[in-house]
Amino acid sequence: MKKIRNPWIGLTDKGYNCFACAPTNPYGLKMEFYEDGDDIVSFWNPGKNYQGWLDTLHGGIQATLLDEIGGWIIARKFQTSGMTTNLNVKYKKPVPTGDGIVVEVRARVKEVKRMFVFIEAAISYNGEICSSAEMTYYTFPKDVAEKDFMFHECVTEE
Repeated sequence: MKKIRNPWIGLTDKGYNCFACAPTNPYGLKMEFYEDGDDIVSFWNPGKNYQGWLDTLHGGIQATLLDEIGGWIIARKFQTSGMTTNLNVKYKKPVPTGDGIVVEVRARVKEVKRMFVFIEAAISYNGEICSSAEMTYYTFPKDVAEKDFMFHECVTEE
């Protein structure tokens, strides 16, 4: 498993402040990502500030985690940027919150049709799937990704 370098680090002066992945957003999730074969993975601590109900991760935050990892599939596996066109989340079990809790967010490509990528993702805790998602991303042509979204490349650390 190799850590993926955030391709937008250093762009805070241009407005990069992603709620999910910007390490400098004081209210953000500060997600980091790893490449594990065909999968992209993130390990994340659902702190109590993100709860919806008592000791339970808010469903909107779960959707954000799943949507964000889909975006990183596009960045790493397709070397471009894209946008979510569909996100279907299924909540199966509560995701706990608190210190020392780590969830795994994992995604992989299910299918590609022209400029559309179909992705499946899940949030797991202690090996059990708590929520899952099927999503569709539209991928931008590489010149558009570079010009409009400041995307150049997405690489792993050595």
